Amino acid sequence: MTLEPSGRLVPTATGHDLILTRTYRASAEDVWASVTEPERTARWFGPWRGEGAPGRTIEVQMVFEESDDWIPVRIDACEAPRRLAVSTQGESGSWSLELLVAESDGVTELRLVHHLTSREHLGETGPGWEYYLDMLTAARTGGPRPDFADYYPAQKAYFESLG
Repeated sequence: MTLEPSGRLVPTATGHDLILTRTYRASAEDVWASVTEPERTARWFGPWRGEGAPGRTIEVQMVFEESDDWIPVRIDACEAPRRLAVSTQGESGSWSLELLVAESDGVTELRLVHHLTSREHLGETGPGWEYYLDMLTAARTGGPRPDFADYYPAQKAYFESLG
């Protein structure tokens, strides 16, 4: 299977934004539910627990990774159904992410924005987000789950070339 990477890198005042986009024939509210409700996130990313509100920290279990640890994730902003901003700090470094949802004429665009302070791990990060967003698409459509081997290392060179 050949999958074309969709990520792009945009310079910012503090580094770069890695931006990946998917579109769905669905309402913004439905796409929002796919990325915020624990029973729906469990289908493509992993479940979460805790009180989901701005300024609060929840725990997320990335069930499609090698480890099944629960990771603390701070909710920096939650503007349903348009914007979710979260940040993490852990063994894999600190991450700042936004999910932006916009609907027009029955089609909803989901943009994942990973705010980067370094381009050092683009070759691993980009394929990972492509995989997870395609996992979301599979969960939403009932299609087969993608195989991570189709993303990494196949897309590594593409993402490294962005830096």
